[in-house]
Amino acid sequence: MDTSNPAVFVNAELLRLYVGRRVRAVIQVLRSDGGVVMGKSTDENQIVVKGSPPAPLSTFVEVVGIADSEKSIIVEVWSNFGDSFDTYTYNQLCQLANGEFKHLFL
Repeated sequence: MDTSNPAVFVNAELLRLYVGRRVRAVIQVLRSDGGVVMGKSTDENQIVVKGSPPAPLSTFVEVVGIADSEKSIIVEVWSNFGDSFDTYTYNQLCQLANGEFKHLFL
């Protein structure tokens, strides 16, 4: 496993802290239009993800890529996570991974 460029767990609120860096987020797909997907982050805010999504997209997807702005990610890897997902727990994971336990995740 390559750990030289880890992807930070983020929600929409935390994305602004990592512009230009590699991140990972789970979103609920709201709309897909070509190479742009609008999604709801686990903290209920919207994120724009750019790239070529797999077809078909499930309701929830994990994206790994570069945060190119405070509200968008250029995606390298898409993973379908199915049609139900515990967004509350994932959001708590994002908080832990960016808080006092950050050293365990990076």
